[in-house]
Amino acid sequence: MTDLNTRITAHFEESGRLKLALAELLASPIASSAEIIVQALLNEKKILTCGNGGSASSAQYFASRMLNRYDLERPGLAAIALPADISTLTSIANDSHFEQVFARQITALGHHGDILLALSTSGNSSNILQAISAAKDSGMQVIALSGGDGGDLMELLTDDDIHIGVPHEHPARIQEVYILTLHCLCDAIDCLLLGVN
Repeated sequence: MTDLNTRITAHFEESGRLKLALAELLASPIASSAEIIVQALLNEKKILTCGNGGSASSAQYFASRMLNRYDLERPGLAAIALPADISTLTSIANDSHFEQVFARQITALGHHGDILLALSTSGNSSNILQAISAAKDSGMQVIALSGGDGGDLMELLTDDDIHIGVPHEHPARIQEVYILTLHCLCDAIDCLLLGVN
């Protein structure tokens, strides 16, 4: 019988090693992401965020930290989690195709100068690729989080966009890095807006 304590400890160790190994690689794109988000917010623009499954939950979590607060008390910041409206998602999926569930919302809600924060562990999700294309058509910058080699979304990004890549194949480990990344991003945004050192 498997020793569950040993198995659980191994998960903690693997997750910790991966996060430490990626700290230097991801610090710069996370900082750059915070800077363009803050600039957008100061220009009275907003953040639209999307993902599927665990990434949908992370997208909603990030929007909640923007709208409410992360660590420090401050006014709410304009962010919309596109996976959060189940009526809209199912309506679009039913009438069109599931690959359009985020793109149609971006076309309606996104404006030039807004930011799309898109999360995909594979980088190949059709609805994320369509979302990025719709954001580009709307004049939005894109911050894309992906795992593995970045997937197909890499072909859609330009020099104006930011890619935060987690070069790992295990979706659970990628999602764990996403949460830490989003925490770092929230903290950096607060530091820039509030002048915290």
